[in-house]
Amino acid sequence: MEHVRKQNYHAPAQCPVCGQTMEVTRLRCGHCGTELNGQFAPCRFCTLEEKHLQFVETFLRCRGSIKEVEKALGVSYPTVKNMLDAALTALNLDERPELRAVRQEEEKAEILERLSGGEIDVDTAIEALNQLKGGK
Repeated sequence: MEHVRKQNYHAPAQCPVCGQTMEVTRLRCGHCGTELNGQFAPCRFCTLEEKHLQFVETFLRCRGSIKEVEKALGVSYPTVKNMLDAALTALNLDERPELRAVRQEEEKAEILERLSGGEIDVDTAIEALNQLKGGK
């Protein structure tokens, strides 16, 4: 008898009808068939949209190196930073407002360092600095 593996689908975090948060109310063991019914809190990552989940997986695979994420996804530095910010927001891990200015100064220094090291061109640096200025 051929073993057919079922495809696992990502459960929606929001109701497709009204947009409210979905609840996990049933768990089942795929091995023995044991089932639990109740109200269960999903893990933080289980509620991510697929695009954020894929970004987080890529970010982790690249061990947090934005340069490596740029290469892996074929996108620019500012795009990676925006994707990271979007994933952090989706996970409710946004930073406190008082730390935002410090982070922006660090990012500005990193952009200028990458420009001076020849890792990015002037246009990419200008785009990244403008996005920082715009609060992104």
